[in-house]
Amino acid sequence: MDAASQMAFIVAAYAAAGAVVGGLTAWVTLDYRAQRHNLADLEKRGVARRSAAGRSAPARKQAKEEA
Repeated sequence: MDAASQMAFIVAAYAAAGAVVGGLTAWVTLDYRAQRHNLADLEKRGVARRSAAGRSAPARKQAKEEA
C-alpha cells in the first residue's frame, strides 16, 4: 500500500482526535470556572464548607452526626 493514498484518513483521524481533546479541555476549563464562581457565591452568602479550617471541635462533631 502506498502511504500517500492513506494520508487523507490519517490527517482526518488526527484532526478529529485533536478536536475531541480540545473540546474536552474547553469543557473542563469552563466547568472549573463555573464551579469556582458557584463556590464564591456560596461563601459570600455565608455557607461554609465542611473542610473549612478554623472549625471548633463541637462543630466538627455536629457536622459528622448530621452527615
